Amino acid sequence: MKTVGVCDTQPIAAEGLRMLVTQSPDLQFRFAVASLAEAATLVRADPPDILVVDKGFGAQAVLSWVTEIHAAAPSVAIIIWANTVSEAEALRMLQSGIRGIIRKSADAASMQTCLQSVSAGTSWMEDSLFREQPRRERYASSDLTPREQQVLKLVEQGMKNREIARELGIRAGTVKIHLKHIFEKTGVRGRYGLAIFGMKDKGLLTLPRA
Repeated sequence: MKTVGVCDTQPIAAEGLRMLVTQSPDLQFRFAVASLAEAATLVRADPPDILVVDKGFGAQAVLSWVTEIHAAAPSVAIIIWANTVSEAEALRMLQSGIRGIIRKSADAASMQTCLQSVSAGTSWMEDSLFREQPRRERYASSDLTPREQQVLKLVEQGMKNREIARELGIRAGTVKIHLKHIFEKTGVRGRYGLAIFGMKDKGLLTLPRA
């Protein structure tokens, strides 16, 4: 049985999540606190398996806090739930080691799926966080040329066009052309979404279909 802790700015939201967790036979509710400092103290003393953290504390504050927590308790799987999450924020969160991302407007079934997926060791993100959904039926890794695959890999690492150009010894304008072709083949618009979709294609992230 996996244990779950909650750190949320709104006690009523934490109570709703507690009720949801208690309905799961393989999850056990551990604690609910209203500050990152309180959560850090409890995690260091007796870390839960899963910790749901409200982005309402501030995206940058949460990311910095997550870095500290992972150093002290690397086994804790952190889920971020928020009113809104941009693709850029989602990518930074995933790259920081956060295991789940879900909006507070998600239904109970989605939260259950998120908790179960993270509990099983899978990273999970609500697919509707994408501005545009990739046309999966048009995409396969073999559709990309070797150079396009190189560009995609560097985009996933967070590199900008000029950095990619220097890395590959090509012009920045050529990088733009490669990105245009990658966008056309994947159906994704935007480098952040592309990086996230690349993680999904490698099996590093689950993006469930609604």
